[in-house]
Amino acid sequence: MNLVLLSPHFPPNFYNFAVGARQAEMNVLGIGDAPFETLRLELQAALTEYYRVDDLHNYDSVMRACAYFIHQYGRLDRLESHNEYWLETDARLRTDFNIPGLKLPEIAQIKRKSQMRQIFTDAGVAVARGHLLSDPAAAHDFVAQVGYPLIAKPNIGVGAAGTFKIHNAAELEQFFATRPLVDYLLEEFIVGQLHSFDGLTDQDGRIMFCTAHFYRPGIMEVVNEDLDVFACSLRDIPPGLEEAGRKAVAAFAVRERFFHIEFFQRAADQQWIAVEMNMRPPGGPMLDVFNFANDLNLYEQWANVLAFNAFTASYSRPYHCAFVGRKQHRRHRHSLQDILQVYGHLLIHHEPVTPAFARAMGNYAYLLRSPDLAELLTAIDFILECDLS
Repeated sequence: MNLVLLSPHFPPNFYNFAVGARQAEMNVLGIGDAPFETLRLELQAALTEYYRVDDLHNYDSVMRACAYFIHQYGRLDRLESHNEYWLETDARLRTDFNIPGLKLPEIAQIKRKSQMRQIFTDAGVAVARGHLLSDPAAAHDFVAQVGYPLIAKPNIGVGAAGTFKIHNAAELEQFFATRPLVDYLLEEFIVGQLHSFDGLTDQDGRIMFCTAHFYRPGIMEVVNEDLDVFACSLRDIPPGLEEAGRKAVAAFAVRERFFHIEFFQRAADQQWIAVEMNMRPPGGPMLDVFNFANDLNLYEQWANVLAFNAFTASYSRPYHCAFVGRKQHRRHRHSLQDILQVYGHLLIHHEPVTPAFARAMGNYAYLLRSPDLAELLTAIDFILECDLS
């Protein structure tokens, strides 16, 4: 089986997927713009061959790399990257070379938030009331229905980039005067707790692994207000969240991929409101959070799903596991040494965050786990405590 990995060195932790794919007896064929000798040794050893291009944005160069691999190894069976930035490039290559997986016709439903909303709705999953922005008059009519605040988000976009919270009429007018010249979606603001339903499906769309997390604060606030952040896994998935999540996975026809679906649990009535579907794991070290919470190697299991349509592990969610991201500009009260001294028994990993993820995930990451949620939350509060004087 021939697997092409686009930019296999990024994110850094996903070298583990290449290792798992090689163990599953795939030819692991890398295309990247980094010199081979700069790749970590485990990745170098996992790659069957590496084709360096000067610029991954040059589609002709990437096409030539794929054509070369076909000449050398035969049909390309799968193609992946681990960065949402390359989502459309991945789909275009799969379309041009007839590689199984997400192709261009399917990309719109996960790139255009307006189409995403319709799929949630058709599946019976609640969404916030929304309106595709057309002109100020229509926006004011929408305000008359839902009130302030509003959320304005690009109809095509990744994560919280370019997303704004609008509190009043003056801010709405300012938004119209200065907004980027792209299509925007207006949504009512949902007061509630941000959660995710995450997992992995096999080639037939069956969920082989699933988990759930809650986030504080929401990613939009983290990005726009430059805040610290944490995400914590739940040992028991709330039934309403799992029901809505499973409906969404079926509606979006997720096949042999991870999914990361964001929901708010609305404070007023506890209803689960869908925010966004992502056909990928959450960013940064979150796949490692999945692994540590369950004593699994999901990089390896994903490779097994691609190669054999098999998920060979069992899991029982024995731990709550948390990712904690600190921003370097904030005056944190406790040093790394303080954290190691007081909560070293819970800390399983810590490292600087890759700069590309820093705005959403902080500059330095801590991963902790415990079977006791209260103990874990106390440790998180300690790590994030700031000197406000």
